[in-house]
Amino acid sequence: MSSPRTAVPTSVGDIYALIRAKRGLTRSEVGALSGLSRTAVNARVSELTSRGLVVEDQHAPSTGGRPAAVLRFNAAAGIVLTAAVGGSRTRLGVCDLAGDALATAYIDQEPGQGPASLMPDIVGRLDLLLSEADRRDARIFGVGLSLPGTVDPVRGTSIDTPVLSGWNGAPLFPYFRDLTPAPVVLGNDANVIALAEWREGAGRAFDDLLVIKASTGLGAGIILGGVLQVGSIRAAGEFGHNKTAAAAGRACRCGDVGCLETVAGGWALVRALREDGRTVENLRDVVALAHTGDALARRLIRDSGRHVGKVLAAAVNLLNPAALVVAGDVAGAYDIFVAGLRETLYGNATALATKNLDVLPAALGDRSGGIGSATMVLDEVLGPRAVDALVTTS
Repeated sequence: MSSPRTAVPTSVGDIYALIRAKRGLTRSEVGALSGLSRTAVNARVSELTSRGLVVEDQHAPSTGGRPAAVLRFNAAAGIVLTAAVGGSRTRLGVCDLAGDALATAYIDQEPGQGPASLMPDIVGRLDLLLSEADRRDARIFGVGLSLPGTVDPVRGTSIDTPVLSGWNGAPLFPYFRDLTPAPVVLGNDANVIALAEWREGAGRAFDDLLVIKASTGLGAGIILGGVLQVGSIRAAGEFGHNKTAAAAGRACRCGDVGCLETVAGGWALVRALREDGRTVENLRDVVALAHTGDALARRLIRDSGRHVGKVLAAAVNLLNPAALVVAGDVAGAYDIFVAGLRETLYGNATALATKNLDVLPAALGDRSGGIGSATMVLDEVLGPRAVDALVTTS
């Protein structure tokens, strides 16, 4: 996530970021907010309007005299592509520069499907989506790709993702070269969901937020002071492999034993139900089964919440978030899951840390991965530095 370089916007990129954030400003308002002279504002606005990034075609209410033209961020100036890869399904999208989806699609993955098989499918389906969205000739500013687990956004690889077999170390950026020369921005799935829920969803009223994704695997996105926290090697939030007494001796897909995921992850719930004779493929099937009244499915989901709440209590004590948002496929059984989570979270965290804590369901559903991936790539390719580089090189 981009962070501001200066307290006062002065460059072309800074002015674009200001207009993009405010969505509608007059030149006088830009000058007042930036401290720039009228001449400097006009020069920077001219750079932006000449490239179609900003339009000036509406008018503010008149306070006497000639109405002032309003500068608006041009969401139609181009598009970004998104691919949110999960443990069992990938969500694809073509989005405008506001992050609004113009076309979407899903790919249901085969168990253990590796990048050599899935990535060409992703690229081919994105290519088709361009036609479906009637954006074949639009400028592609970037591609947002998210994966479960820890990623290296510079090398374009997964570092550690037990949820996806055979992905670690595989270079992913080259798959997009025949589709677009635009930059590919790689992120963690829980982080992009956190960005989406913070910007547009259940967490939009909070700048200190913990978003947990409970699907095939478990992960968390952490926003503190309005900034996404990723950690020194971008492994922040990987709480699914915390050790817990309830999982003692259980083998995890990561190669270790005793991980939380072995008793609370979606893959563990699927395994338990299959061993009892149920036909389920993923956590979505488990949730659907729970809604039919299946006692075992409901108990497993509630127990998953208990195990997660116990582990997250330490994180709540440490980080003191204002809200905890529950996202991922388990959100389809939010009431069942959270009944268990509240029981152990409030029983193990301090009374002070939980005094004003809001526990909320995610608001964006399965759209959050696409929205968050779009947000991630847009913050990168339309950030102040990127726009300044565009102006310099054009």
